[in-house]
Amino acid sequence: MSALPSQPPAPVRRLGLYDTWWTVCAAALAACLALAACTWMSLHLHTDATLHTAALFVHLASLILGFGAVLVADYYALLWLTGRCTLPDTLTAAARLHLPIWTGLAGLVASGVLLHPDLGSTLTRTKLALILVLTVNGLQAGLLNRRTAQHPAGSPLGTRLLAWGAATALTSQVCWWGAVLIGFLNSRR
Repeated sequence: MSALPSQPPAPVRRLGLYDTWWTVCAAALAACLALAACTWMSLHLHTDATLHTAALFVHLASLILGFGAVLVADYYALLWLTGRCTLPDTLTAAARLHLPIWTGLAGLVASGVLLHPDLGSTLTRTKLALILVLTVNGLQAGLLNRRTAQHPAGSPLGTRLLAWGAATALTSQVCWWGAVLIGFLNSRR
């Protein structure tokens, strides 16, 4: 009797960012620490006019990239809600937009450090809070995307997933628009 060829062991899959609430919470804690470090650095960095102008350009370009990608993702969600797009297409588009969204947000934070934010201003502190909420919301949105993609194909989404998606989109829009409005108001001072 011949022996059956042995099968190589299945590769062990690493734990990903959007696999569990624990990984998302750990990433949210790291994001909070990073934002706190950026806030501290903004108090201690001094830039000349040229660097300030360059940082302002990067800030505006990052806003276009990040917020533009968010608007496209929300547009796909509206297409799905109106029956003009499938759920898998919407989820694929949202997953592809995560990179420009996160790149834009990172660019906004990094360039914002060089723009001499007035941390004594209530508006600026509100903007920082909105950015923190936006960051944590974005992290849990990745988990939402993963859970929605695991939903059985062809069956309607449950109320819980729909409510979670609506709350995520609403939070995102409020934070982005709020930060943009505060940035505009602060630029006029």
